[in-house]
Amino acid sequence: MRRIFVLFFLSIGLCSNAQNNDSAFKPGEWLKFRLHYGWLNASYATLQVNSKHVDGVPVYHVVGRGETTGFASVFFKVDDTYESYFGKEDGKPYRFVRKIDEGGYKKDYDIVFDHQNDTAVLNDKKNKKKINFTLQDSIQDLISAFYYLRNNYNPEDLVKGEDIKLKMLYDDDGIFNFKLKYLGNEVLRTKYGKVECYKFRPLVQSGRVFKEKESLSLWVSADKNRIPIRIKADLAVGAIKADLDGYNGLKHQFKIIMD
Repeated sequence: MRRIFVLFFLSIGLCSNAQNNDSAFKPGEWLKFRLHYGWLNASYATLQVNSKHVDGVPVYHVVGRGETTGFASVFFKVDDTYESYFGKEDGKPYRFVRKIDEGGYKKDYDIVFDHQNDTAVLNDKKNKKKINFTLQDSIQDLISAFYYLRNNYNPEDLVKGEDIKLKMLYDDDGIFNFKLKYLGNEVLRTKYGKVECYKFRPLVQSGRVFKEKESLSLWVSADKNRIPIRIKADLAVGAIKADLDGYNGLKHQFKIIMD
């Protein structure tokens, strides 16, 4: 059960050198997802885009929250917060925050990125220690990666079966290579109607949160918003599934296929 929100936020950190002028999102965008694990249907996650400044640099401030509610919270309470501050012009992360409490399993740290010196410092508040990292090209954090890809990959350049690659830093395990394979387009039935989606298969190094045998899949709307519509991970026992359950403040019209 503790893995459900890690799977959600890590998979959402998925889907050129300069951002497109026609951004896929804007401050005020809010997305809500309902997460299911077997018969447990009362877990939610949200993503909210705000506008801030970090050391005079205009940034997007995205806050991701996940929590169990209702019956699920009686025997396993989750309260997770993820925050990312990344540049409006270049999409580079400046600060990442992870504060989680998952059934007593807690983490509380932030990462400050120094792109001038190609370094990052992780401040582990719970264990009172700091870890230094040397940055690499195109580094992203868990949340900024998704928004970076929404703006920086032209759908016309997607080739079925080929991978999109990123380097990611989001915890004390260090920088790792992240791959996202494009599987083609698919139309999903949702609470809003039929939605055409790009389908992806996220792959990371074996032994981390994701494993290839978990058959993780991500569906992103094939419109200018490129928002997550569904995430599904087939596990050895059961499956984790997240569906778009609410939205507000989209920059572009949400395209629904009418029957």
